[in-house]
Amino acid sequence: MNCLVTGGAGFIGSNLVDALLADGHGVTVLDDLSSGYGENLAHLRGREGFRFLEGDVRDEALLAQAARGQEAVFHLAASVGNKRSIDNPLTDADINVLGTLKVLEAARSAGCRKVVFSSSAGIFGELKTLPIAEDHPVEPDSPYGCTKLCAEKLCLAYAKLYDLEAVALRYFNVYGPRQRFDAYGNVIPIFVFQILRGEPITVFGDGEQTRDFVHVRDVVQANVKAALSREVSGAFNIASGTRITLNDLVDLLRETGLSPKVLSGPPRPGDVRHSLADLRQARTLLGFEPRVDLREGLKEYVAWAREEAAR
Repeated sequence: MNCLVTGGAGFIGSNLVDALLADGHGVTVLDDLSSGYGENLAHLRGREGFRFLEGDVRDEALLAQAARGQEAVFHLAASVGNKRSIDNPLTDADINVLGTLKVLEAARSAGCRKVVFSSSAGIFGELKTLPIAEDHPVEPDSPYGCTKLCAEKLCLAYAKLYDLEAVALRYFNVYGPRQRFDAYGNVIPIFVFQILRGEPITVFGDGEQTRDFVHVRDVVQANVKAALSREVSGAFNIASGTRITLNDLVDLLRETGLSPKVLSGPPRPGDVRHSLADLRQARTLLGFEPRVDLREGLKEYVAWAREEAAR
């Protein structure tokens, strides 16, 4: 299978690119390197079956070139995070909505079979029931959640209107190697890199809010299974199906050998209180099954982060 990965130099994207190439697929990456890292793909230079195009997903001519001859498009390029979207809502919408629409048009025009879109549990907003099934009410609390929901709807509308299958994968809290510190990002890299720098970490609110953390290898597995599935379109939760409080997360980080100094802060706007995914749809229709335990995954991630911090 030949495939295009937008945002392929990023954390999730580069892990996906490695897996696809290891399985013998041809991969074209389109990334403007605004948040991705060229070093994530440096080991692939000159590798047969790999091509890198530097550019923006809003560049229609470049997208058309990138999509030509591809069977599947993995669309990961995005402006990510609730706080970033609150600070920059227009940029968030431009990239996440118009960028996705242009990717869909390029895929349709090129005759691609499948688009796998990286969505987010941020579409749900504050939760009314747990665990969260795909039909849970969607009431996003941030521009980011709104743009991801709009992009999802565009993907699924294209699947109904055109000869194009589309799967939206609703990621919960993804973590793992190559996830670098970003003040707008996931709590795990924020905590780990602050601790490694000798800085205190801040737990907002009472720390009893829960999160469903999923390892990047499991997210990659979901993407590949979604692309290889035939005549399957729809939206699917991708998570571990387990949850942990932030206070307990801090305790698990201590088990890895870190020594966090913890400060308390006020609750943050746009943050949900609890999170836990229902995975029945992904298990049934995609064959997805999370495999990486959080304790195991954290040890692996902290080891990677120590090497990264030392560099």
